[in-house]
Amino acid sequence: MIEVTPTLSIPETEITVSFVRATGPGGQNVNKVATAAQLRFDVANSPSLTDEVRARLIKLAGRRMTADGILVIEAKRFRTQERNREDAIERLVTLIRRAGQKPKDRRKTKPTAASRERRLKQKGRRSRIKRSRQEPNRDD
Repeated sequence: MIEVTPTLSIPETEITVSFVRATGPGGQNVNKVATAAQLRFDVANSPSLTDEVRARLIKLAGRRMTADGILVIEAKRFRTQERNREDAIERLVTLIRRAGQKPKDRRKTKPTAASRERRLKQKGRRSRIKRSRQEPNRDD
């Protein structure tokens, strides 16, 4: 069991980790050894997640989400499979924790009378500055 929060935990059976060859620099090691971890978590069909958390997680995941509702996380920062596996799981847990937090409701606010007044005075000042830069009108 992977504990995400005190009230939410995910069984390890819902997570699939496979290892692939990492891209980028690394010399011969990167060409021979499959150390990059690719974690897959079926968000759409996971019984561990509530509908609210699922919806927020899909939104947060962005491009990491497949059309089938599977979250794919690639970890290739470290040179060993184990460290990359731990990194991928840690990133999944962080993402689910963020999805578990309900966003604050936005309250509409109006600008104060004083701020509106300051804005209009600033616009007037700017207008006078720009007017003073113009050539005098030659129609007179």
